[in-house]
Amino acid sequence: MAQPKITRIEVQRYKAARNLTGLVEIGFDGLFLQKPAPEDREPMHVLSMSEADARSLMMLLKSQLAEFDKRKARSQR
Repeated sequence: MAQPKITRIEVQRYKAARNLTGLVEIGFDGLFLQKPAPEDREPMHVLSMSEADARSLMMLLKSQLAEFDKRKARSQR
């Protein structure tokens, strides 16, 4: 049986954001590193970024949500 792994995704830089058919897509450069999961932790994916990148992500998400809101009819808000 293969050993469970933890995948660490380190964000290097955000490139673009868009939304299509109800999905927000964020393009970014990043490093994908796998390591064996310790016995006391379940396998998972970890997204890590600097505070500056986290603030950039927040701004990208807010702008994409504003785009969704513009497309909704007033009765749906």
